[in-house]
Amino acid sequence: CERRTPLGDEHAVRRSFGGKRKVHRTTMRRAAAMRLGTHKRMAQTCRAQGEGSTQRRTIRKTLTRKLSGDDFRHPLDQQNTALLRALPGFSTLARAAVGSVAEQAMLLENVGSCVRVGETQLPKMHRMHTEAADILGLDPAPELYVRQDPQPNAYTLAVSGRTPFVVIHTALLELLDMNELQAVLAHEMGHLKCDHGVWLSMALAMADGATRMPGLGGLLATPMQDGLLRWLRAAELTCDRAALLVVQDPKVVVSALMKLAGGSPSIANELNVDAFLEQARSYDQATRSPMGWYLRNAQTRQLSHPLPVLRAREIDRWASSPEYRALVGIAE
Repeated sequence: CERRTPLGDEHAVRRSFGGKRKVHRTTMRRAAAMRLGTHKRMAQTCRAQGEGSTQRRTIRKTLTRKLSGDDFRHPLDQQNTALLRALPGFSTLARAAVGSVAEQAMLLENVGSCVRVGETQLPKMHRMHTEAADILGLDPAPELYVRQDPQPNAYTLAVSGRTPFVVIHTALLELLDMNELQAVLAHEMGHLKCDHGVWLSMALAMADGATRMPGLGGLLATPMQDGLLRWLRAAELTCDRAALLVVQDPKVVVSALMKLAGGSPSIANELNVDAFLEQARSYDQATRSPMGWYLRNAQTRQLSHPLPVLRAREIDRWASSPEYRALVGIAE
């Protein structure tokens, strides 16, 4: 793991949908020239997506019961979270140590450098955002900010605190349609719903402590880091499920993942979700051999996010599961 910043490891409080997947500090450097025309481009993008060929779908946007994080938590996420919850008092300590300082600093950064979405600022996006929060049972909805950035990404302060928030980059508005954008927002809210920031902070503290233990600490650090990265990847799978619970169409979630893997505004209309799912199946076939299994593990071991094709396969499978169908009220 990387050394901590004065505010604590930023990766412990920022969880991104599709950004840089290697574990590293998430300090962002933004060119001043990219800030020009923010309002104009956001308004044009939202208007084009609202009036163009991709319309908001009219489907039932309710669940059969009040939702808890454990209702959609991925099994691997459940296992690792249960281990962390078993540590008495550490959750409270993690919230106090990490949440208050980092949260306040990042809140001030958002207010000073971003556009805050609300009823009178990008109202269509605001309604979409609050709808997702209502479905996931987040009350109040986290604040939503739009940041000028050419990297398509989104992140949240995933510690349940006084002012949770979600930040999306302007590049996402140019790449995704409004349904896909809502899936991204719901993904980020899934981190809040499941308290991922708290458990991640605790786990990073444990890993940092191991590296400080003479002799034994060095031996424990690498296995512990590998375990943390496995947990991070499982947490992303959990939040993809949150996205599906909100948009209630697996092709929307898969389409967002596909565009983040290799999309651009100029080719977005030509991308094929079914072909991407077939690509995921071909990846599974290619990694069934012992050598393929080894190479797959080597490829993903140091990633904080699962590979896009694996995320697409997982969400496509869960969409057919009895658990998902029961939550959204689909008859067997």
